Formats: sequence, structure tokens, C-alpha cells
Amino acid sequence: MARTPRHPLLDAVQPVADSLGAEVVPASRVRAGDIELRWEGVLVGGVRPASLDGALDRMIAAVERDLGSAAGDLDREQKQEFVRRLDELGAFTLRRSVEDVAEVLGVSRFTVYNYLNALQQSG
Repeated sequence: MARTPRHPLLDAVQPVADSLGAEVVPASRVRAGDIELRWEGVLVGGVRPASLDGALDRMIAAVERDLGSAAGDLDREQKQEFVRRLDELGAFTLRRSVEDVAEVLGVSRFTVYNYLNALQQSG
């Protein structure tokens, strides 16, 4: 049986979905909560957002990629930037995120809180 070719729009959004930990699905699998992808008014697929499971790990990996270095290898100023970027992504709304980020950075949770407080005072 011949397969229906995948719509080019789905291929185009795949890298974005991958970077967000989301899944691109064909129109036949779109369900409530998915972001619909339409081409000239026709539903061709959707993007299924990632669950919160592993969200912090995905955010950490993305910031490490952006900074070009593993979190534990960063100097103090870079660690502050790392925390700033995670804060912008909403990482610190997740339960236990301060503790987990502190562990990844090799600092105390109090240091992470200090970095966050400094961000609030400067912003």
C-alpha cells in the first residue's frame, strides 16, 4: 500500500518542534490541545506540545547549546547569564527547579536565589 507523502509544512516546522521537545503529527492524529497547522485553510497536521516531564532538562540543554558550554564549566558571570536565560524561559516556575539548576551549575541553591534576586532588582 502506498504511503501518502508528508506535507512540506510539517517538514518545515519539525526543527522548531524538535527544539521544544514537541511532536509534529499528521492531520489524522491531531487532537484537542495540539496546535493546528493549516495550509490554505486545510488542516495538514499539528504540533503536540511536550509534557512538563523533562521540561527543565530540555530548557537546560537549550541554554547550554546557546552558550556553547556545559553548565558546570561556566564561570560566575556565565552562570548568572545561564540563570537569566532559564528565568526567561519560565524554568523557575517548575517545582524543585532552583535545586536542580544549582546542582547542574555546581553552586548552592542560595547562589541561584541570589542570581534571581539580582535579576529582579536590575529589571
